[in-house]
Amino acid sequence: MTAPAFHVPYRHPYDFPALLAFLGRRAIDGVEQVSANRYRRSVRLHTDGLEVSGCIDVTDDPEAGHLVVVTTPGLEPAAGELRGRLSRLFDADTDPAPILACLGPLATNRPGLRLPGAFDGFEMAVRAILGQQITVRAATTLAGRLAQTFGDPLSTGDGVLRCTFPDARRMSDLEPSAIAEQGVIRARATAIVELARALKEGRILLEPVPDPEREVAELLRIPGIGPWTAHYLAMRALRWHDAFPDGDYGVRKALGTVSRRELLEQAERWRPFRARAVMHLWHCHGGGVGGDTEDG
Repeated sequence: MTAPAFHVPYRHPYDFPALLAFLGRRAIDGVEQVSANRYRRSVRLHTDGLEVSGCIDVTDDPEAGHLVVVTTPGLEPAAGELRGRLSRLFDADTDPAPILACLGPLATNRPGLRLPGAFDGFEMAVRAILGQQITVRAATTLAGRLAQTFGDPLSTGDGVLRCTFPDARRMSDLEPSAIAEQGVIRARATAIVELARALKEGRILLEPVPDPEREVAELLRIPGIGPWTAHYLAMRALRWHDAFPDGDYGVRKALGTVSRRELLEQAERWRPFRARAVMHLWHCHGGGVGGDTEDG
């Protein structure tokens, strides 16, 4: 690694360890590495007509109020894009004041709890699809297998970050059978390919958009993506503060296993920050690392 390439500022309160715990539980083998105070990952980006690849290292400087980002040589042309992606991933551009005022007692114990975004919307979506009705550990293993098989090899010298995650364009050219051969259930393999093709064709963006409800509706048109996955992607990839996976087990458990109607009624008090409320409810139920996906 080189000297710090740039900083990503944020506003206090900011719970960086909780973000790392969430991301660490879902870290893709060979692509990401998360420790107690550090996030590392491989990257491959297209910027200004150039393709650049390498690794980034993110730590927190709480006294300065910013994240410290170190990159490998060659990523300098992508510094601006990296800053934006990391700001979204680590929810650094959010003003917590209106959220805390809205959530009230729900956020009292963990005012710095943030909503992790996505460094890459497609990568996160694949990880979510793989996680449907299986354990987080199993989904992480499958995601690492896809990265190793279909991604590009990366030499970092440490043997930990070994490859980049394949982008939507590459995955759109595959047949579902190729993904299924890696141990992925055929229906989910098909969903991954269909999502990749929708992204390639511009029907879905998987990034912050003015009309997230339209994006959710488009996601639901893809066989294999149900309401939970669509709203989970809206929470993280679309950065929709009011997304709400009302079928989530952890949310219902935290609220006492209420009916869907009662759940939606209770959640009205958290608008327009229901996605933020979900993070706090997950923390109540699962120790801060979030629930598992539930679509079939």
